[in-house]
Amino acid sequence: MPGTLLLDSDGLSKLYRKDRTVVALVQAASEEGVRVATSAMTTLEADYERIHPARIKWVLSRVDVHDVTKEITDRAAVLLRTHHLHGHKYAVDAALAALARNAPQAVTVLTSDLEDLTLLCGPSVEVVKV
Repeated sequence: MPGTLLLDSDGLSKLYRKDRTVVALVQAASEEGVRVATSAMTTLEADYERIHPARIKWVLSRVDVHDVTKEITDRAAVLLRTHHLHGHKYAVDAALAALARNAPQAVTVLTSDLEDLTLLCGPSVEVVKV
């Protein structure tokens, strides 16, 4: 996992819930100098009331949270149009894919949604199911 380990909403939710597999992947990545990151939109999608706010704050203090800028949303819109997708179902994934495609080094995306993110990220991004 060189470069960046990017968490989608399920990856981030599992990290919040201390899922052993995700915690181990994130810890291994951090120990190898791999940046662990997500998007600000993903934090909204993954944040739900069963997780204590202090836990969310602690986890996010150890993850690079990228702003979803106009540039990212423009790139995400192109991805959605290219793949004939639309609506809120794909919006957050498209923004995450735009971040992944724009990263300067290799990116691995941790997700439960292999089909959509594999399509949106393209062949240059490794997409791994959690």
